[in-house]
Amino acid sequence: MIVQKAIQDKLNQRFPETLVKVENESHNHSVPANSETHFKVTIVSDDFEGMRLIMRHRLINELLAEEMAGPVHALAIHTYTTLQWLEKNQSSPNSPDCMGG
Repeated sequence: MIVQKAIQDKLNQRFPETLVKVENESHNHSVPANSETHFKVTIVSDDFEGMRLIMRHRLINELLAEEMAGPVHALAIHTYTTLQWLEKNQSSPNSPDCMGG
């Protein structure tokens, strides 16, 4: 849980007082037990207001550059403003099934 905690801590620091959810989805992939290689992050922050999706993703990727250069193989990013989150019924989409990797 070291990588997951590092991701959670960095995102919480950048987006205080907002919803930040980090899910380890490694168990859904062909990796050894207890791996920390595949993650899904959901962030709800009004900091995203007026920001295009690509810019939101770039921001998250920059924050997590160290993890992405090392142990993290895949990162699903879901970013919402408060209004978008409410319109999505306060849920992010499920990640697709593993295709063998």
